[in-house]
Amino acid sequence: MKVAIAQFNPIIADIEGNRSSIISKIRAAEKAGADLLIFPEMATIGYPPMDLIENRKLIDDNLRSLELIAAETTDIAVVCGFVDYDPENPPMLQNSAAFINKGKVLSTHPKTLLPTYDVFDELRYFTPSKSQEPVEFMNMRLGITICEDIWNVLHVHENRYTEHRRYNIDPVEELSRAGIDMLINISASPYVRGKNKAKREMLSDIASAHGIILVYANQVGGNDSLIFDGNSLVFNSTGAVIAQGAGFREDMIITDTSGPQVTPESASDIEDIRRALVLGVHDYVHKCGFKKAVIGLSGGIDSALTAALAVQALGAENVTGITMPSMYSSRGSIDDSVQLARNLGICINEVPIADIYYRYLADLEPLFRKMPEDVTEENIQARIRGNILMAFSNKTGSLLLTTGNKSELAMGYCTLYGDMSGGLAVISDLPKTLVYELARHINRDTEIIPLATIEKPPSAELRPGQKDEDSLPPYETLDRILELYIEEKLSAEEIISEGFPGPLVKDILNSVNRNEYKRIQAAPGLKVTTKAFGIGRRIPIAQKFRP
Repeated sequence: MKVAIAQFNPIIADIEGNRSSIISKIRAAEKAGADLLIFPEMATIGYPPMDLIENRKLIDDNLRSLELIAAETTDIAVVCGFVDYDPENPPMLQNSAAFINKGKVLSTHPKTLLPTYDVFDELRYFTPSKSQEPVEFMNMRLGITICEDIWNVLHVHENRYTEHRRYNIDPVEELSRAGIDMLINISASPYVRGKNKAKREMLSDIASAHGIILVYANQVGGNDSLIFDGNSLVFNSTGAVIAQGAGFREDMIITDTSGPQVTPESASDIEDIRRALVLGVHDYVHKCGFKKAVIGLSGGIDSALTAALAVQALGAENVTGITMPSMYSSRGSIDDSVQLARNLGICINEVPIADIYYRYLADLEPLFRKMPEDVTEENIQARIRGNILMAFSNKTGSLLLTTGNKSELAMGYCTLYGDMSGGLAVISDLPKTLVYELARHINRDTEIIPLATIEKPPSAELRPGQKDEDSLPPYETLDRILELYIEEKLSAEEIISEGFPGPLVKDILNSVNRNEYKRIQAAPGLKVTTKAFGIGRRIPIAQKFRP
């Protein structure tokens, strides 16, 4: 059988646009002589639509669109993800796959395992399938599953990507017992650092354990915080890869199920992170209706990295930098910003803030009543800069990209309505140590981010001689403690047992909890780790938990 995978990038709720893309890919697969074409999960609507699918019109539009798609399949069979009404319990919904042939939807296959962890909340919207039935096609029996259906730990070894999965049913085992030759899995599986290797091993294990061909079709593209990496795969019955889709871009994969083994392509973790963030910026900007971006350039590594990623995503002509020196800004920081802009080929503007700052202090003097200076005056500077950047964004229609990293956001080392202002937090899921690693990776062939920016001690430059490590532990220590707490969910005692000083651990963990109120007001950030701040981490603000 000649199988095709259409690894495409949907826009959520763009029913007409998605249908047009689906039909064009049907035409291309037909022209290439494919017998069966497979689309990702929820292809008609895009994943995840969240509460949009509480609108009945969207569901009805997606069902009408599926009928129009089916009418285009006279010479090819198609498996396509969509949202259906539960026939036994309308108006409840099901996350379903349609098997289409000869112009008709011949069968539908609802998702069985509905995840409710991290960024997933599918039991909020869907009812699960109660049974699994194979499909007969071209003298083969096909089992059709959707994303989570293949992730049950009953048949895979434990790893950090399966820790939440504890289901008492295994759709793959059920289909295998029913007798299948090919297992199809349509997915919208978000990118997470290191996940692809574990996923490939798991899929290979499933194929070889059951002696079946396995076709994995994954969505690609950025949808808000989530980035979908594609990397669709086809395995033969021994678990060997016989075809692979591109990473982080649309692709059409066409292979014969009896084809020879190929060597899977894989990039380094750091290159995958770069590609993920570039895709995330590109799609967020364009899917939200923007064309250009603006970034505040401080001369520091965070804003430099954000600018470099934005240029790779949008083109230099669509990125503007604004440097806003104060009386505390070093000449080196200004020069580094200018050099960065020159290296990237972007426009840079300078707006000094000292006069504005002193006017603020003069106007606030009656309110402050000669109280001593503290962090308030530092925050005023950050908020002046935030207002300038938002004014430029408002006037030009450019999206403001915030530049804070995960370490700062975790500790609250950021200013509400100041450096946190903006529409997308590009590197908010990158710990500071990973920021440095990615910056060096971007510089691997030529110096794009000025070396001085990478080598100098990080500083907010909001007071004389300020350095980050005046307020924060060394980033190597801080980031490891944050990883253990936020991603691995260890208690203070467990982290201390790893060899870290007790008072330091408790101070860091208490800072994380204390600053939830800031993060709840932050711009959406691009997720690349197993636990990012945002929709996948829901912590009350008014609470008394002390780890």
